[in-house]
Amino acid sequence: MSTLRPTLDVLLYDWLKVDRLAERPRFADHSRDTFDAVLDTCERIAREKYAPFNRLVDTEEPRFDGEQVILPQATKDAWDAYAGSGMLSAAQDYAIGGMQLPYTVEAAAGAFFATASVSIGAGLLTVGNANLLMAHGTDLQKQVFAANEFSGRFSGTMCLSEPQAGSSLSDVATRAVPDGADFEADPLGPRYRLTGNKMWISAGEHELAENIVHLVLAKIPGPDGKLVPGTRGISLFIVPKKLVGPDGRLTGERNDVALAGLNHKLGWRGTTNTLLNFGEGRYPVRGAAGAIGYRVGQPGEGLRCMFHMMNEARIGIGMAATSLGLAGYYASLDYARNRPQGRPVGPGGKDPAQPQVRIIEHADVKRMLLAQKAYAEGALALMLYCARLVDEQHTGAPDAADEARLLLEVLTPIAKSWPSEFCLEGNSLAIQVHGGYGYTRDFPVEQYWRDQRLNMIHEGTHGIQATDLLGRKVVMEGGRGLQLLAGRVNATIGRALQRADLAAHGNELARALQHVGAATKAAWSSGDPTMALANAVPYMQAFGHTVIAWIWLDVLLTVPAEASARSAAETGRVHAGRYFFHYELPKIGAWLRVVETRDPTCAHMPEEAF
Repeated sequence: MSTLRPTLDVLLYDWLKVDRLAERPRFADHSRDTFDAVLDTCERIAREKYAPFNRLVDTEEPRFDGEQVILPQATKDAWDAYAGSGMLSAAQDYAIGGMQLPYTVEAAAGAFFATASVSIGAGLLTVGNANLLMAHGTDLQKQVFAANEFSGRFSGTMCLSEPQAGSSLSDVATRAVPDGADFEADPLGPRYRLTGNKMWISAGEHELAENIVHLVLAKIPGPDGKLVPGTRGISLFIVPKKLVGPDGRLTGERNDVALAGLNHKLGWRGTTNTLLNFGEGRYPVRGAAGAIGYRVGQPGEGLRCMFHMMNEARIGIGMAATSLGLAGYYASLDYARNRPQGRPVGPGGKDPAQPQVRIIEHADVKRMLLAQKAYAEGALALMLYCARLVDEQHTGAPDAADEARLLLEVLTPIAKSWPSEFCLEGNSLAIQVHGGYGYTRDFPVEQYWRDQRLNMIHEGTHGIQATDLLGRKVVMEGGRGLQLLAGRVNATIGRALQRADLAAHGNELARALQHVGAATKAAWSSGDPTMALANAVPYMQAFGHTVIAWIWLDVLLTVPAEASARSAAETGRVHAGRYFFHYELPKIGAWLRVVETRDPTCAHMPEEAF
């Protein structure tokens, strides 16, 4: 992680000017000194409590002894250190024990933990769970559940998927029925009894915290006893593992939430992943089966509330993917600098009498390292840019805040999916740099690849994100979000055209932006959503590459124009940006061609022809 901190400093202070946020009332107590102190603390905890145990938590997977889930002590130590640092509540108000840190600084600090060991985790779902309750919960729900999550006393989950439904939330079958005639009078919120099954629930069972707060999507039956079809019937419920009183203390009662089994995934093996049964009667509550849950918001508004957490989790997964890309890059860079193999080719071929050279001296190894650097550092800049938009949305002037909101809507599918696809490619290249050793457990890169592979499906597949982008985000509010993004890209292009060293990149980006705009119009020209969305994933790939090219160009504007005035790190950024423009950006033509022609090859393939 030694290279991560200098990179973060450049992106935070030279590029995003995050220290200027201290001029805003919410952050007035802060300065670069306090931001640096937070980064120092998180880097130290990540180095001491996370990085040394990354392999351990991969090999000593969670196990269930019939009573509780067993995790390595290192996981508990890491959780306690993270919660003790105050980072769970870093961005929250002083009044509830927070630091009122900019989210941009919190996100940057989080990169240390994910780079050190994404599998141990650092409270992503707990923070998202608590933030949702702060936005949509009652005052007492915030006090009893969210505040205890921010302190680390409780942890949190999100329970959406079901075994029979997968990502199709319309088909959620978990039921919630009012618990008694006085169900609406419970001080913790309207009280229901839930029955159903939830699958793929990360951190769904463990002993790291005193309690686990499940946020559960379920449907309230209508007067006929039937569930309302589609997503409009979905409501949201707080279902604690252990029941809590209005004073926040545990009542001593176990809720009717039972672990049905642990899922053993390809990666993220240090995180428990569970199938949970709600209301099966294994732990009857007050003489009856059914898990007690407290409704959040109004009936039928569950998905709207849950999207608050889902969008936050998508950005979190983007940062996790980015961090794994960085981890693989750092590992393969270190290996390439130390591994002697092969000899240079001269006019007469290779001279076997000459000593071997380190593999970093071979052009193709440099290609693979540059690709990783371009992917991972470009993704890191994008994630911090999105985090900066969050701060603008919450603390900016009204017009700027609204623009930030809309830009985040457009960029969130890219922030989740682009790093998880192309940093996976980076992790694959990290294995390749290691050669045969890359496939062994003697080196960490095979684990990084396995951990990374999960991110392509975490919080929604590429297909789901792509449909969201092309089907909703770029056309919402009359296409204003896309227009805002284009305006910012064009502003960067305008500045780049004033510099001889960046003008060519500016012109290439202008052509790419025009192509994306034309393809967007062509995709929707028929007015048929089926035809428009048939090639949504190639559209998202091209859109994402254009966004990353813009991000790289904007970052390069912080680098001196004269090569002689650049540091080694600045020269590295110039070459990574150049790599992206020369090797990656040209790919968008093929992706957009099938979009703008509404190519039916995939959609029209007969099932029987496979």
